[in-house]
Amino acid sequence: MTRRYLLDTNILSDLIKHPQGACAQMVGLLGEASICTSVVAAAELRFGAVKKGSTLLSDRVDALLSVFETLPLAPPVDQTYAHARAHMERAGTIIGANDMLIAAHALAADLVLVTDNETEFSRVPKLKIENWLRS
Repeated sequence: MTRRYLLDTNILSDLIKHPQGACAQMVGLLGEASICTSVVAAAELRFGAVKKGSTLLSDRVDALLSVFETLPLAPPVDQTYAHARAHMERAGTIIGANDMLIAAHALAADLVLVTDNETEFSRVPKLKIENWLRS
């Protein structure tokens, strides 16, 4: 089975800021079909554009998100989230709410999470992480 990659918000943002950068090169190497994102990351990216009030940025976000599959939150993400969050709360290693949803999404779909936020996501047991900005 071919590995699939779920892009976190900061990686999507980097693709907008640096369309010829390291992340874009990895996309070219792996192929767009092996890459997706979560609706949670897409929502965060769209929020950032709306908050800035930039039509140009919103257009760039739309263009980028049209390239990759955006996965909806659907079962078994809910069960994965519940178990992972309960485990992390017991261990005292909880992460932010949106990051927890993104992590659960990657775990449930057996995807590698691509993020520049390794410190936060490394707390999630069994989550596979890559950082295309620091490789």
